[in-house]
Amino acid sequence: MTGTRRVRSVEEERTYRKQRLAAALRLFARSGFDEGAGGHITARDPGDPERFWINPFGVHFGHVRASDLLLVDTGGNVRVGSGTVNPAGFAIHSQVHAARPDVVAVAHAHSTYGRAWATLGRRLDPITQDACAFFEDHEVFDGFGGVVLDAEEGKQIAERLGGAKAVILRNHGLLTVGQSVQEAAWWFVTMDSSCHVQLLAEAAGEPVPVDPVVARATAATMGTPEMGRLNFRPLYADLVRTQPDLLE
Repeated sequence: MTGTRRVRSVEEERTYRKQRLAAALRLFARSGFDEGAGGHITARDPGDPERFWINPFGVHFGHVRASDLLLVDTGGNVRVGSGTVNPAGFAIHSQVHAARPDVVAVAHAHSTYGRAWATLGRRLDPITQDACAFFEDHEVFDGFGGVVLDAEEGKQIAERLGGAKAVILRNHGLLTVGQSVQEAAWWFVTMDSSCHVQLLAEAAGEPVPVDPVVARATAATMGTPEMGRLNFRPLYADLVRTQPDLLE
């Protein structure tokens, strides 16, 4: 039928997700979200939804290719790929994926502004159009107990996230999710930027919030899955053009 989008096979969808996952990691590196060996982005496998792809532990985000990604099962075992999995990454992501079958991708990294805002233990306020994407759609997890190595804390984070697109981990950073890799990555990028803007605004004075009715209406446009994918698209195109090896 004319105009009908062709449905990708499982293998095509797997390649599609892995390439965008590799691009998201490169984007995080370019944005300065990488710090040492911390941070991880995952994508649910389309052939086996209980397994997910993740970046290898200790490999710089800016060097990851689609072929470097690891497929991990529910026990944390690497089923495809060569490398090890960040224990904290598995503890958090496995529980979020288990609790949210609607979620394809989960992103968490130790970004500077996300961490700075997380120390306040507060939700973001709707003080800009971009921040409105998270209005009534993000939570705060205040149970920081050190490096997350216990599945129980990962489960608590997933419970606090609930059905939202993001959760601020107090004294830790940001975590975002999406129905695609593109969404999860974009929500992280724009949430970190919104943290930066609010920190600057509050340092300068008292920000004027957007009226809740207007913020809710703005969220209905700026906070949709379609908008997340749209905003990621030019970033992906630029990365593929300048760093084509990520597709390997």
